[in-house]
Amino acid sequence: MARQYSLEKTRDIGIIAHIDAGKTTVSERILYYTGISHKIGEVHEGEAIMDWMVQERERGITITAAATTCFWTQTYSKNFKQEPKEYRINLIDTPGHIDFTAEVQRSLRVLDGAVVVFDGVAGVEPQSETVWRQADGYKVPRLCFINKLDRLGASFESSLASINERLTPNAVPIHLNIGLEDQFEGVIDLIRMKAIRFEGEKGEQIIEGEIPENLKTKAQNMRSHMIEKAAEQDDALLEKYLVNKELTEDEIRMGLRKGCLSYSLVPVLCGAALRNKGVQLVLDAVVDFLPSPLDLTESKPIKGINPRANTEVTRQPQDSEPFTALAFKVAADPFVGTLVYFRVYAGTLKKGSYTYNATKNEQERVGRILRMHANHREDVEQVYTGDIAALVGMKATTTGDTLCDEDKQIILEKPIFPEPVISMKVEPKTKADQEKMSIVLHKLQEEDPTFRVKTDEDTLETIIAGMGELHLDVLVDRMRREFNVAVNVGRPQVAYRETIKKPVEQEGKYIHQSGGRGQYGHVWLKLAPLERGKGFEFVNAIKGGIIPQSYIPAVEKGVKEAMGKGVLAGFPIVDMQVTLYDGSYHEVDSSEAAFKIAGSIALQEGAKKADVVLLEPIMKVEVIVPDRFLGDVTGDLSSKRAKIERMGERINLKVIDSFVPLAEMFGYATKLRSMTEGRGTFTMEFDHYEEVPRHIADLIVSGKKA
Repeated sequence: MARQYSLEKTRDIGIIAHIDAGKTTVSERILYYTGISHKIGEVHEGEAIMDWMVQERERGITITAAATTCFWTQTYSKNFKQEPKEYRINLIDTPGHIDFTAEVQRSLRVLDGAVVVFDGVAGVEPQSETVWRQADGYKVPRLCFINKLDRLGASFESSLASINERLTPNAVPIHLNIGLEDQFEGVIDLIRMKAIRFEGEKGEQIIEGEIPENLKTKAQNMRSHMIEKAAEQDDALLEKYLVNKELTEDEIRMGLRKGCLSYSLVPVLCGAALRNKGVQLVLDAVVDFLPSPLDLTESKPIKGINPRANTEVTRQPQDSEPFTALAFKVAADPFVGTLVYFRVYAGTLKKGSYTYNATKNEQERVGRILRMHANHREDVEQVYTGDIAALVGMKATTTGDTLCDEDKQIILEKPIFPEPVISMKVEPKTKADQEKMSIVLHKLQEEDPTFRVKTDEDTLETIIAGMGELHLDVLVDRMRREFNVAVNVGRPQVAYRETIKKPVEQEGKYIHQSGGRGQYGHVWLKLAPLERGKGFEFVNAIKGGIIPQSYIPAVEKGVKEAMGKGVLAGFPIVDMQVTLYDGSYHEVDSSEAAFKIAGSIALQEGAKKADVVLLEPIMKVEVIVPDRFLGDVTGDLSSKRAKIERMGERINLKVIDSFVPLAEMFGYATKLRSMTEGRGTFTMEFDHYEEVPRHIADLIVSGKKA
């Protein structure tokens, strides 16, 4: 079967935003206008196609990233009514709630472009900043869509100003709104200088007209600014612009596209998705400005490591190249079993063939290939470069694994996920549940890289850890509904960490001789603190074979195991560099086990001398309350050890941005409701770890405070 859509006509994009900015509403309109669905599913009615999980429909939020494929031709194209559509768009709708940040992280790793949706009343919100930083990390070109301009208090200008101030100074409007709030009618396309209105029951009729008189001057000024920015992206365009020659529409688009692909400008659009205004123009901008897989060969080349030779290799985004793909998500499907979502970076893959998991060194048979439409599936015979699809029947493949040609191996960079900040104990309600619980927890852990399961060595209790109370609540709910496992849960606990404050050197020696072959392991380690958030670094500084290379991994393993147990209060040690620089071995008695124990001893003894302190997760908290409750709320936050960063205003409401220890935030939703007569709201996300004040740390260590 031949490729239907060329790489130039393919777009792999995601919709990302703060919770409640209207991401899924935008996605639902995209499905409707591209003909994938014949009915618009509304989030508030619990019928959104992209929010297919029971938990998503009940809560009205997106929990899991849903993938779909749709097709489009620009609305201004003369061929718009012709079939088939010109462009193929692989679309992922991601969650906005910070507890499900792993879904955003892994989606951005495999996407070429993104549409960032903003609430036209709120502008940039905390999670907007987080997803923007994530997109920066993966160098993802993006568009901005300022949504909800029909709502009371909406402002295109103030939302645009917040983007310029808090995210990027390179935001360039290509739209201007016609009216606001209940007077919002449509938008002015600044490239074509046309007023565009959306009529019909679902806004499917696009009516072009003249720009209203009262907006002509403003539109002309904004257009001049846009053209100047577009011209700056290309020498030939700039030369033409500087001699006062008018740029054509195609030249303006070319300049904007070039700037968008190089991250030097971000086109900004506007509309009101719930009122069916503006979404078709977002699709136009996706195909006009966001990259195809071919556009990223210079800025984001497909690079990886050849595991056999340990050398860097690159792939070109071509069907003729060796097959190269990244598995970015694993999901348990009740009908077909485990689904592995993957993005094809190079080459092709046929159903019934074999592929190689270079990360796990295992061959995998390709049973079925599915093109996903949220939770609906379409079997396909073959996938090509640039495709996003799902595999059925993978035995060893998990999130972050590279699938490739066995003869031309490559391992691509994995997505990086944050560590869990909250934990709770779970126990099965019955003996029958006990047998199923461990299997189900293993499945959920395979799906979600930010979900961890461990057994407490002292109490033998099962502890689950995740990104927040909602995250764990949803997972426990899924255990009950999807897998019929009933569990009791304990009180949420903060995931504290330990770290050292000064460098030390420490010997670790394990010698055991009691007849027969003995055990001998001897190491010297240097422990040094790392910058906060750097994690763990192991340095092998052994020279001249003082310790054989075959024992070095065992030392590192022993160090890691000891770090996992901590030395102050049993919490994992983080942000530390461990250098193995000396030691000795015995020709007969040395073994990997002995060196592992020696490494563990050295780490534990050394850490005790290195000023171990406790770290706690600090949350970025935004609270929105009516004016008259401001004093009570700020006073309460101060009592929770909060650092208030700034206060803003939003139509008769006060917005308080602060950093608060997670330990102080349990039960805050209930307290805020009672303080504000039910009118206050807040959002919270993990920001960083910080040292716990000594008096509180003493309570935690002595077990008086959980």
